[in-house]
Amino acid sequence: MTLLPSPELTLSADEARRIALRAQGLLGAPDRRSGTRGVLRSLGAVQLDTISVLARSHELIPYARLGAVGRDAVEEAYWSDGHAFEYWSHAACILPIEEWPHFAFRRRARRARGHRWHILEDAERSCAAVLDRLKIDGPLTSTELGGAKNGGPWWDWSETKIAVEWLLDTGEVVCTQRRGWKRVYDLAERAVPDTLLHDDIDDTECVRRLVAQAGAAMGVATRADLADYHRLKGEQVAAVLDSTGLVPVEVEGWGKPAWADPAALAAPPRGRHRTTLLSPFDSLIWDRPRTERIFGFTHRLEAYTPKPKRVHGYFAMPLLAGGRLLGRVDPAREGQTLVARQVTLDGPKAVQPAADALTEAAGWVGCTRTRAERVLPESLRAPLTAALARGQD
Repeated sequence: MTLLPSPELTLSADEARRIALRAQGLLGAPDRRSGTRGVLRSLGAVQLDTISVLARSHELIPYARLGAVGRDAVEEAYWSDGHAFEYWSHAACILPIEEWPHFAFRRRARRARGHRWHILEDAERSCAAVLDRLKIDGPLTSTELGGAKNGGPWWDWSETKIAVEWLLDTGEVVCTQRRGWKRVYDLAERAVPDTLLHDDIDDTECVRRLVAQAGAAMGVATRADLADYHRLKGEQVAAVLDSTGLVPVEVEGWGKPAWADPAALAAPPRGRHRTTLLSPFDSLIWDRPRTERIFGFTHRLEAYTPKPKRVHGYFAMPLLAGGRLLGRVDPAREGQTLVARQVTLDGPKAVQPAADALTEAAGWVGCTRTRAERVLPESLRAPLTAALARGQD
């Protein structure tokens, strides 16, 4: 039986919620000078996803924190000048290039396993061919390397695609950007700075650094929260917690041991709350049990749910306002109009924040008008319609 350290202090549920919001960049003055790169460094991981309704998820993350930053500027900030790479963290994520050494444990584990779910027919030949092409021709997509598929379903990968993804998994190749949503691969020796291009850190130290980073990005977290952030195992987290510098705390109502970043405890979280729509893949809410514990808000992505069974909509985006989650908006675009296919609000107090969030989002994606279709409860349809009209005057 593992003995847990005694908590050094007790936080109220509201204090923990505000600490989490500040750590995620959603409470206090936004750091616009550091911009998207600052958001990435602070969060440590920005999840990628194929769905694009209002915008792609990795664009929505800095937007939620900084406001209407240019979408081209967001992409440029992520992928230019070698500031970031893509790898497996919480899922497929954009990561600060400084974190390259921290994932050595995962690269070693992939090498030790010998394959992912595809197995190469001639691993040595296929991998050598990919490396030679990249060395000669520079960064390339799998299509440019010779084709991603054999002609069947999406998972029917070509030998070239299997090889380049294996080289990505094991660290000889790096994804340096997305182009037309396709990964662009380059040699690690060319893409990663010399000072970072090594796997010298042992597994324990890799995990310790990632747990410490996750703790700073969340402010306060349970062991399960810390594990989920970079998809570590609970026993991996438990083995390093004492050496991360995170402080044991008790959070009222959580019912589980928790740890806080000392910097988050140094000063009470104050400042302006952001009013915005959140991507379902936002790191504030990507861990559903944590979201329910902190915000009392149950959210499920319904994009892969059959339409008749959807409750809130295809890409329902939680509405954040005043440090609370007050509802959901399922957006779509029709020409120059941002359409809320369904808006589900907790009550009248959520009407104006929903209108403000929709109006700002419309301007960000180049829409000149907003329209709400279905509003729940129905009694809030007229107030929301009026609030949206005022925002367009």
